Amino acid sequence: MSAVPAHDVDAVVLDIEGTTSATGFVVDVLYPYARERFGELLASRGAEPEVARAVAQVRAEIGEPDADAARVEKVLGAWADADRKATPLKTLQGILWAEGFARGDLVSHFYPDVIPVLRRWHADGVRLYVYSSGSVSAQRAWFAHSAEGDLLDLVSGLYDTENAGPKQEAASYRAIASSTGAAPGRLLFLSDRPGELDAARAAGWRAVGVRRAEEPYADADFGDHPQVSDFSGITLAARSSS
Repeated sequence: MSAVPAHDVDAVVLDIEGTTSATGFVVDVLYPYARERFGELLASRGAEPEVARAVAQVRAEIGEPDADAARVEKVLGAWADADRKATPLKTLQGILWAEGFARGDLVSHFYPDVIPVLRRWHADGVRLYVYSSGSVSAQRAWFAHSAEGDLLDLVSGLYDTENAGPKQEAASYRAIASSTGAAPGRLLFLSDRPGELDAARAAGWRAVGVRRAEEPYADADFGDHPQVSDFSGITLAARSSS
């Protein structure tokens, strides 16, 4: 891969799956963990506001306003199997994952190059944000329960498809830039998905593709986006910002 130029930025926005962490862990560990517990969650906690809102969103999306819990569970399972980035699915997965992390059933995965680099950038005054299709609650649990302890103090904010929008739409990145207060050209987005990099660039951001071996998008066409195989290939020439 060609060398990646140094980026003079105020903040870095991180994708998780395939970028900071292995997709295989999410697919092989987290997805089954939640899938096995959807039924119990819907049956015992369906009246809780966050669960009820997600169920209503499922019913609206499938056009079945009277769908019962068994039908909703079946739909959630199918969406999980297809790795569909549906907001209600991500909400309910996030609830279950957060509880699993809190109980010690789960410990999040990060590639070995990631945490040392994030700590260095944070120490250098670079603000770090997360933008993932996984819910904010899932992101919070993920960073709070790594093998190296709680990493939440490194992160200034969390964004998902509900509070920011779809990851392949430039408007979502404009919304995040507005929320962070950073100028678009001072934001750097890291992702393994070319469509997300395109959307970030369309919003005026800088973007770098993370092409990790064995990941689903390892052979994707990244076009003219700069690329790295791990975070050690990214150089920041950042200034501390107030």
